[in-house]
Amino acid sequence: MAKATKTDWGVSEDAARVHREAIVWDNTLPITAGNIALNREKYLPRLKASGYDVVSLTVGGDRDKMPGTITRIAKESAYFLARPDDYVLVKTVQDIERAKREDKLAVIFHFQGTNPVDSDINMVATYYELGIRHMLMAYNLRNAVGDGCKERTDDGLSRFGVRLVEEMNRVGMVVDCTHTGHKTSMEAMEFSTAPVVFSHANPKALKEHPRNIADDQIKACAKTGGVIGVNGVGIFLGDNDGSTETQIRHVDYLVQMVGADHVGFALDWVIYSATTTPSAWNPPAPGDVPWPDIKHVEPEQMPAFTEGLLKMGYKEADVGNILGGNWLRIAREVWK
Repeated sequence: MAKATKTDWGVSEDAARVHREAIVWDNTLPITAGNIALNREKYLPRLKASGYDVVSLTVGGDRDKMPGTITRIAKESAYFLARPDDYVLVKTVQDIERAKREDKLAVIFHFQGTNPVDSDINMVATYYELGIRHMLMAYNLRNAVGDGCKERTDDGLSRFGVRLVEEMNRVGMVVDCTHTGHKTSMEAMEFSTAPVVFSHANPKALKEHPRNIADDQIKACAKTGGVIGVNGVGIFLGDNDGSTETQIRHVDYLVQMVGADHVGFALDWVIYSATTTPSAWNPPAPGDVPWPDIKHVEPEQMPAFTEGLLKMGYKEADVGNILGGNWLRIAREVWK
């Protein structure tokens, strides 16, 4: 999977150079949606061809229990370890740097929710050893940690949730407040002693949706030293809008509020078949459309995203940080 050249991307030479030289890091790909084997073979090569260097794959979440999650991690690890010419399975920051040098795709694992822990605080360290590097507090609904962003209530972090945040800080796992209820996220950021992230969330001021986050959440995240990753889901960007221009508008809103050092991207590129239906874990919100009809920013749009930021007058260093340098900083500061 050789990295594409500028002639493949249809952007200027300067934009292609910036895109090629940056660490391009997409912090959320829910590969477990649908046929995992097909998703790996069909979609991961598209990431590399679009200039990606790092991708974080969802390998578990609130709808999953511990035994099945561990089995899935084992299977996914075996897949990538068996293909060392194309992939580097990441455990350390040095693995990411090596993958960049060797022109391979670095692969990270994460959870979208804390239910795989099964209320056992000892599992945090175990999952960290298995490669889980960030974990959402709650996926849309309530769990043992707190409320999700689509729950009918907005209660805060539970006592177990406080302990979980403390343990994640201790072992080096990044606290992720995406999909999490407002009060639960604010308290998680208050209790955390390490930078907290919203791996894939957009500003609510630009698109009112339960999955998007308010200005006080954005500012609190930046205050921890954290990063907000703009996602590419059309119903979170606008009225089912998957354009690069709208993606950039969300990025610019965040940059104007908290600075370019606190913004990244995570397309949350959900790969669904036409027969897929929303889960009970994902109740619809006003204005939503069926999953097969949702428009989405595609990986192939990312070189144009780089060019768009440069055309707006963004400094090359800031563009590089938004593309992935900020996620790399979080890894250096939090992982152990």
